[in-house]
Parts: sequence; C-alpha cells; structure tokens
Amino acid sequence: MAGRPAVFFDRDGCLNDDVGYLYDIAKFRWLPGAQAAVRLVNQSGALAFVVTNQSGIARGLYTPADVEALHQWMSRQLARTGAWIDAYRFCPHHPDAGAGPYTRHCACRKPQPGMVSELAKAWGVDLGRSFLVGDQPRDVAAAEAAGIVGYRVEPGQVLQAVKFGMSTCRGGRRC
Repeated sequence: MAGRPAVFFDRDGCLNDDVGYLYDIAKFRWLPGAQAAVRLVNQSGALAFVVTNQSGIARGLYTPADVEALHQWMSRQLARTGAWIDAYRFCPHHPDAGAGPYTRHCACRKPQPGMVSELAKAWGVDLGRSFLVGDQPRDVAAAEAAGIVGYRVEPGQVLQAVKFGMSTCRGGRRC
C-alpha cells in the first residue's frame, strides 16, 4: 500500500514573516493564507510538515527549547482554525557560525535533504505525490535532493502554491 502524500512547509518567509532569527512569539506574524494552506493540506488527507533551518541556535541567539516552544505556540494557533502540523523538524546547525556543538556541516541543513528524508521515512510518505513550499532557493534544492518537487514562493503566496501543488500531484502522477 502506498503511503500518504505530504506537504513540507518552510517556516520563515513562507508561513510567517521572516524577521530574522525568530524565536520570540511576540515577533511572530502569520503570512496571508498560511493557516488556510495548512488547513487545506489537512482536509485533503495529506500530511503537513514544517522543515526549517534555525542557525540562530548555532549562533547562540536562542536554544532548541525556544524553537520547540514557538512551534507548540504555532500548533495552538493553528488548532484555533481547525488546522495542524503533523511534525516539525529544525536544523540547529551552521557550518561556520558560532563556536559550539551546533557549528558543523550536517545532512539536515537545507539545501541538504535530511529533514525531508527523515520525515518521509518516519511517516511512510509517498514522495511521488508530495512537495515542498519555501521562499528560498535552498528550499527547492532540498526538495529536489529528497526526490520531491519544490515550489519557491514570495511571502503571502503559500496558499496558491499548495492549491497548485495539490491539483498536480494526484493519482500517483509526478508533480
């Protein structure tokens, strides 16, 4: 039996304003259409994932616990609209920034496919009917490296991208 399709969302610049090194709930602002895009994915029966680089951890600006708290808050906000994220993954690493244990090359930092591949394996995702939406070339590169289609969007375009991606990824067809 084939697995479920999934939509992988970049976070900053795709779901919320990219204010730089976001971990503070007070600075978080949903982008237009973001919550509706997640809800549409949920209603379709596809899985919804967030995959986000968080080099602010390597830089010593905030901790993994800060990112997890923000993601829990996002989940509560989404629940108010009838939406949810099935799983969040973040990469705390940076190859050059910082001086601690998170300063290193890794397979999870986009454009590497690690976060997408790990979620796909753990959740039994049908990669042929899945895609990623992000605002940076590294997001599209990570999607392609993981074997899925990536859509690059401007802030506020995530809902349109999800509608397009879902309309072209049906019946086992490649996106």
